[in-house]
Amino acid sequence: MKTRDLTPDQLTDLGENVQGLIKYEGDLDQGFGAEIARLAHGEKLFTCIQCGTCSATCPVSAFMDFTPRRIIAMVRAGFKEEVLRSFTIWLCASCYSCTADCPRQIKITDVMYALKQLAIKEGVYPKRFPTPVMAQEFYKIVGKKGRNSEGKLMMKIALKTNPFRLLRYANVGLKLFRTGRVTLREESIQNHREIQTLLRAVDRAKEKAK
Repeated sequence: MKTRDLTPDQLTDLGENVQGLIKYEGDLDQGFGAEIARLAHGEKLFTCIQCGTCSATCPVSAFMDFTPRRIIAMVRAGFKEEVLRSFTIWLCASCYSCTADCPRQIKITDVMYALKQLAIKEGVYPKRFPTPVMAQEFYKIVGKKGRNSEGKLMMKIALKTNPFRLLRYANVGLKLFRTGRVTLREESIQNHREIQTLLRAVDRAKEKAK
């Protein structure tokens, strides 16, 4: 069907759909690249030559919605919402292959970590996706008690992503509980308040660095 054959209502819907795919310069976050470069401890992000080595060496790039090369380009261009909502940053295996092979010595893995932190902070990560949920819950448990409680962490991840997963792994879970490999007991270090003091000091240092 050609455009001239569409009804006025169809043309309106088409225009709205196309507009949603187009970003004008004024819609972009021009400071996004600099912000991520600061969080990732380096300005080399802007020296990327878009050679694609990172995408070629990444073992999970085939499963990403945007390749690492494209993520770097989008970060520099200011596509903040698209980058933070992507699955790519959560699929990164942190194997450092991209960082090791990058001809410009860009710490791409650190860029991915920075994007994850910002996505969690702004609450724009893919909902019910296990990785960001695990990151948040792990930080809460360790920040409160100074040590991770694996059983508690697994329960929280399952309940906040897909509760039916508990049924799927029920037999394995029971065996782990019986052998004492996993417990719901909350573990803690002796002086866990020192961890909270340390984390608050880190947050204050970050605020001063801005």
